[in-house]
Amino acid sequence: MQGTVPSPGRRLPGPEELRNNGVVKNVGEARETPTGTRQEELATGERSTRNRVARSILDHGPSTVTELAGRLGLTPAAVRRHLDALVADDVVEAREQRVYGARTRGRPAKVFVLTDCGRDAFDQSYDKLAADALRWIAEQGGGQEAVAAFARARITAQASAYRKAIESVSPDERTEALAKALSLDGYAATARTAPVGEQLCQHHCPVAHVAEQFPQLCEAETEIFAELLGTHVQRLATIAHGDGVCTTFIPKISTDASASTAGRNPA
Repeated sequence: MQGTVPSPGRRLPGPEELRNNGVVKNVGEARETPTGTRQEELATGERSTRNRVARSILDHGPSTVTELAGRLGLTPAAVRRHLDALVADDVVEAREQRVYGARTRGRPAKVFVLTDCGRDAFDQSYDKLAADALRWIAEQGGGQEAVAAFARARITAQASAYRKAIESVSPDERTEALAKALSLDGYAATARTAPVGEQLCQHHCPVAHVAEQFPQLCEAETEIFAELLGTHVQRLATIAHGDGVCTTFIPKISTDASASTAGRNPA
């Protein structure tokens, strides 16, 4: 399933921390003082120099190298080095500074702003928003069936690309094709052989926290897998239920296999 929701039980970071340390790398870099003397980076983990640069842009908005150097007590050269790395990681991007009123001579200064990827590295509440929205749907007279209808509509729209991928290969390659299509949507999926069939393994679930509260999301996904693959499938494990991987068993598909009701989500 697609979304931006962390796995259940994960501690939310404090206001000084980055949620996704894979976006802004924490490598225990050395720090430069304004005099150019290198010394050990005092901050650890989430408070590495590179994260501090990104956090300063988040807190203060578009910033020049000079402004960042002044706020963080770094040399402009050190700031540029960290900004180069953040640009390479698609965390920040450079823009021309917006000038209000009469322009002065010369080119506008270059400022650095967070990209969408960079903003997503910080605290977000998308999971709470999604869960609140589904709870509101259920409480406004629609009940759990309305949530199920939403889940089916959502995965059906999402599955159009999966269907194209599956239809372009032979029957014995369908599970692998589905895994690759799911990976493009962030599921980190793989296919592997199993006794009398295959297993589709999703190593990441972007909406696991919401799915923990609303299993209709997992059930709709399982149903669409059965429809796409043209056979009964069985969900063996889900990240939303505390398992390490979402695992779906797919029996050996014969050429005359027809779609049937999908296996239910484990309790």
